Amino acid sequence: MSDAPSPALCRDCLARFPFRQGPQRCPVCGSPRIAKHPSLDRLSIAHIDCDAFYASVEKRDDPSLADKPVIVGGGTRGVVSAACYVARMYGVRSAMPMFKALAACPDAVVIRPNMQKYAAVGREVRALMLSATPLVQPISIDEAFLDLTGTEGVHGCSPAQTLARLVGDIEREIGVSASIGLSYNKFLAKTASDLDKPRGFALIAREDAMQFLAARPVGSIWGVGRALERKLAGDGLFTIGQLQQKEERALVARYGSMGRRLYHFARGQDDRKVEPDSETKSVSAETTFNSDIAQADSLIRALWPLCETVARRMKTQGFAGYCVTVKLKTADFRTVTRSRSLSTPTGLAETLFEAGRTLVEREADGRKKFRLIGIGLSDLVDAARGDTPDLFATPADGRRRVVEDTMNTLRSKLGEAAIFKGRALRVPNKGEDE
Repeated sequence: MSDAPSPALCRDCLARFPFRQGPQRCPVCGSPRIAKHPSLDRLSIAHIDCDAFYASVEKRDDPSLADKPVIVGGGTRGVVSAACYVARMYGVRSAMPMFKALAACPDAVVIRPNMQKYAAVGREVRALMLSATPLVQPISIDEAFLDLTGTEGVHGCSPAQTLARLVGDIEREIGVSASIGLSYNKFLAKTASDLDKPRGFALIAREDAMQFLAARPVGSIWGVGRALERKLAGDGLFTIGQLQQKEERALVARYGSMGRRLYHFARGQDDRKVEPDSETKSVSAETTFNSDIAQADSLIRALWPLCETVARRMKTQGFAGYCVTVKLKTADFRTVTRSRSLSTPTGLAETLFEAGRTLVEREADGRKKFRLIGIGLSDLVDAARGDTPDLFATPADGRRRVVEDTMNTLRSKLGEAAIFKGRALRVPNKGEDE
């Protein structure tokens, strides 16, 4: 092993200096927050993820919450949308049912989600990301991939320095912290961003990838869900190192197209590009009930406001969709999805509702109770192609579009409560739109 010092970067004052083995602080400002590696200046694919984003925004806006466990989520029937790091010390985690979270941390401050506020803050974070590179691929409201290849000439520093400056700007200007994962591809950048939270900066270099991955569980491979993880375990595959011993054709034969991903990701290989114009794949909305529902008619009545929400989002984003999908979650937290493809893409709430109602009627036979219902549209196309008349169109089809356009016009002028259909008055068991 070479005794040559590694390049090091102070994440606070951005000073550069050579780093040798042993404890060391920044020689300029004394900070212990140092990023160091022989490949520090050769990596340019990053994943930035804000730390406990919703909870961080709430703590920013209410300093009295700074040292308290904070959970952002619905009522006792909902789930945890976000938990601050104090709450996580009690075992609270995202997607945990609220009753379990409150049992684990009874003193937590529970705040209902304010998605409009979080989206506004997310846009501010995105704007700062775009100041670092135009190659920003959003993954969610608070995280994104960035490709900083070739930005040295623009910023006068390495991608690592640009990233350290960026998260510092996010923290100072917006008031939330973020963690950085830096590597040579998206899979490893995403993996790295989870290694050192909160306010982390972790990197995975090409020369370290195979050894680093070998000890990790197969479930840490992007795309491996619980079902596949169980199947892999049943085949005696628990670690990525065990996958590294398998041939590609054997994995494909056993796991289909996912086997190819398992083979390449296990070796730190990922050729996907950072795509700033990544297309929206679907638009959906869902609600969690205050008490479980078994009757189909009650579920159908709860479906209508969700259809209006999806239609409104489709219009805002300029989409129509072919595939209608209904999501139901049973009382024991099992998720059921049912889909139907339309002959003509739609963006209308009424068309979406009619298709969704059929799917609900087929699934809800009164024997199972459900705690959540959702509906969405996928196989998206431009809105101009949606709801066009065909040979089988009826006068009612044309009126449907006119009615919705008129309602949308009135709502835009007078507010959402200005006009609504009669079925909106009959929604039982009002839930929490997630």
